[in-house]
Amino acid sequence: MAATLGYPVPQVLELGETSSGTFFVDEDSLGGQSLHEKALASLGGGRELSDQVVHQLAEVSSRLLAAQASHPVDGGPDALRRWVEQAGWTDNVFTENPDLDTHAARAALVRATDELAGTPMVWGHLDYGLPNVMPAGIIDWQHHGLVPLGYDVALALEVIPFKGGAKGYTATPQQRERYLTVLDAAAHATGQPCVSPHLGAFLLVKSLFFLALMRPTDPARGDKHLKWQYRRHLFLKGIDQYERTGNIDTALFPTLDGFASGPGTADRP
Repeated sequence: MAATLGYPVPQVLELGETSSGTFFVDEDSLGGQSLHEKALASLGGGRELSDQVVHQLAEVSSRLLAAQASHPVDGGPDALRRWVEQAGWTDNVFTENPDLDTHAARAALVRATDELAGTPMVWGHLDYGLPNVMPAGIIDWQHHGLVPLGYDVALALEVIPFKGGAKGYTATPQQRERYLTVLDAAAHATGQPCVSPHLGAFLLVKSLFFLALMRPTDPARGDKHLKWQYRRHLFLKGIDQYERTGNIDTALFPTLDGFASGPGTADRP
């Protein structure tokens, strides 16, 4: 389906069934390394993404955005609400973290959906980022679903800080700005509004996604408890920013190590 819509994906060469399920074989013309792997290989002892990787990301993202804009989907009046639930794993997050299911959190999500009203719904990847982007296309569509136009591509560099500094690389403010400028131009070329003004609404939902399935069941796993607490902190920080400014700046997020060394970490739930 994605190939039929003109999305930058590999062509399926063979399809079949085995006792364990469906399989398919695709062509390898997208490139030998993901952009995540290329980013790590090009660091040279530093931490800044190479401009070449950002340029390749912008190329693929623009192609995806243009294809998505050309094929809007009528998801019905509840499409944005269902997107929040699916993309953010909202039920799981609030079940595992009932203290976060507050009026402020719900109001912020309502504000985000209101902000996005009228944005075309399209088939999206839901886990778009450097590990799933190859130099010529996109892999790993298992979490696909309906998303507001721009949700996939706008966050590709913004999600890096959610990993707590463990990715090995960072995007500079200039790279993030240039990337969004390219996306806005691609959206404009299709007759759609810019995607960058919705970054805060998109990131609010993405912060839920990164908190899903995080609550540890083994009290002895201090590392997992710390990571869970860290993601909770980022979610609350994102809500605070979005309430005050209508945007979320991930450059203001602490690293995992910085969070762990902060006061009162051990006492957090």
